[in-house]
Amino acid sequence: MNVKNTPLTCCGTISESIAKEKKERVTIDFLYLDLRECDRCKGTNEQLEFALPIITQALKASGFEVEVRKIHVQSVHQAAALGFVVSPTIRVNNRDIQFNWRETPCDPCSKGCASKVSCREWEYGERWYEVPPKELMIRSILREVYGGAAEAAPQPPTTEVPDNLKRFFAKQPCCETTA
Repeated sequence: MNVKNTPLTCCGTISESIAKEKKERVTIDFLYLDLRECDRCKGTNEQLEFALPIITQALKASGFEVEVRKIHVQSVHQAAALGFVVSPTIRVNNRDIQFNWRETPCDPCSKGCASKVSCREWEYGERWYEVPPKELMIRSILREVYGGAAEAAPQPPTTEVPDNLKRFFAKQPCCETTA
């Protein structure tokens, strides 16, 4: 059966009807501290750039509109307003794509600090990565959209900025963090 030419009603075809439906929006946020020095933020950005065409194609084919926002978090105040607790972070519709993460010392982000600043590590396939594998991103983002996200623990909103991020921002302006 040729769906394109199959009448739905007297007023149009199935494909015309689908095209007229309101599309759901999927918002993918990449929140980061530093795309100039931090290898983890730079690597996560590169992996996201690689994964986005694949993710976007799948979501658009399913009738979703995709919006990608890259957010350079530049202050404690902004971190609190965004509920930003670890860098880098990827969220889909305001939900972190991975709840099971840890922080480890990050030398580039610690420059100019009296104590070490830590950045996120990602767990995938029973291993830990400083930069998330593209497969982790693709699976996690699609899971958030298509289901399975309900199985994850809910993410409580927070305005409390962790000491780790406070240390990072305290070193400014001696270390510029603009992308």
